[in-house]
Amino acid sequence: MKDFLMRWLVLTVAAAVMVVLLPGMTAVGQPPILGIAVFALFMALINASIKPMTQLIALPFSILTFGLLYLVINWLFMRLSSWLAISLFGVGVLVHGFWWAVLGSLIMSIVSGIVGSIVRD
Repeated sequence: MKDFLMRWLVLTVAAAVMVVLLPGMTAVGQPPILGIAVFALFMALINASIKPMTQLIALPFSILTFGLLYLVINWLFMRLSSWLAISLFGVGVLVHGFWWAVLGSLIMSIVSGIVGSIVRD
């Protein structure tokens, strides 16, 4: 449970950086960090539960497309997290298109790697 909470905290920081840097990402909610935290919660739940299985199933197609299928999978999971957060709690992060999600997942990966290495040390 502690690992999941740390992962959620790291993803919240990464999502906050993503929302600040990208104009194609909009935080919904008052205060905006609440929307970002709920969005990060759903991203953490999806990453822990269904993402590994989905990537394993998509592995042959991803090899054929040289990994481009993972961009689509990341976009779908960001959209799913956004939809779940906004529809269930009325707060979250709006993702305004495929390429914003690609850039957002790139930023989230870099920032979560940096923050995760700092937190775990």
